[in-house]
Amino acid sequence: MSASAWRLSQDDTAAEPPRHGSSTRRMLVVAATVVLTLLGAGGLAVAGSGVFSAERPEGCTKPDRSIQLYAVELPKDGTQIRLGYGLTPQTASYPGPTMEMMEGECLAITLHNQVPVATLEQLRTDPAHPLGVSLHVHGVKYTQLSDGTVQSGSFVPPGQSRTYTWFAQQRNNRTGSPGTAGYWWYHDHVVGGPHGTQGLGAGLFGGLVVRRPGDPKPDRTYTVVFGDRQSINLRRGAATDTCDAQNPQPGPTCLVARKGEKVEFIVVGIGNDMHTFHLHGHSWADTRTGVVGNGQPFADSVPIIDNKPLGPGDSFGFQVAAGDSVGPGHWMLHCHMQFHSDGGMSTMLHVLDESGAMPPGHDQHSHPATAAAGTGAGGAGEHQHN
Repeated sequence: MSASAWRLSQDDTAAEPPRHGSSTRRMLVVAATVVLTLLGAGGLAVAGSGVFSAERPEGCTKPDRSIQLYAVELPKDGTQIRLGYGLTPQTASYPGPTMEMMEGECLAITLHNQVPVATLEQLRTDPAHPLGVSLHVHGVKYTQLSDGTVQSGSFVPPGQSRTYTWFAQQRNNRTGSPGTAGYWWYHDHVVGGPHGTQGLGAGLFGGLVVRRPGDPKPDRTYTVVFGDRQSINLRRGAATDTCDAQNPQPGPTCLVARKGEKVEFIVVGIGNDMHTFHLHGHSWADTRTGVVGNGQPFADSVPIIDNKPLGPGDSFGFQVAAGDSVGPGHWMLHCHMQFHSDGGMSTMLHVLDESGAMPPGHDQHSHPATAAAGTGAGGAGEHQHN
């Protein structure tokens, strides 16, 4: 896995046996839940407590694990404000850390808002809009108190913390639940306005993968976010690929793997534009995981693709064997809407040889001159609102 990704190990949890007086306690818990739900709708739901356990999704008895997540301001990209999520303040980035869950797991994430008040005020589009950051997730289950919106009061004011609970519901043939396994994403829904448009445009987003037992496990995972103004991870042109030819380090601007490694992509669309995601030299099955198990009788009915449409809010994922049959090299990854790729919406998957050496030709990797001088997706003097 890449340095920006982390894996959740599954813990076994057993329900506690009933005790004397459990009915009374259950009534008190229900009453407390109702009160806190009402408070949450009014924006007062224990915003600074750092612990929020009164309401959880059905099926989540208690969190299997908990993590700390930080929202911080990062160095500006030209004139553009940049924010990021990180498992520590020092490791914050955009995209944020890749989250992993197994179906059946319940995760508590405590978000700490370390973004300066002045920065949030600068991003705000309405002076009456509250200042804060949030955590809104796609695909998995949560209650309204973990929705991460102003409307539910589930955001984090400056300098405070709040715990969000996510539940990766299992597939259940008896109830008809399809489960939550798949490739998803998380993002802010508060910065700047009620839909978090300025938070997204500043960098508060990241990838989430929910696995099912038996799913193939990758060696590396990369989150690739296609956005407005011909951007990949809010960058375009030369800024999309900063891999050092002598010492390439995996990250949002360095997609690198050794030949034969299983590389997983989480692909997300943000903003207002339609895109198509294309990867040179590699293809994948158009399934939930991007692979088809050996011996599956329907294998011949599954399309094999190397290009897939992507709209705002969409997400998908897949795995490929790096350099399979094509060998080491610099394999282009780009939007296939031609004016998008011409505008700098292109980067590279660098497949190293078996010894870990960068193949020749990296110094020849070039981008359109119109984008090479700028670092961000908005260009000098522009502020990007995805």
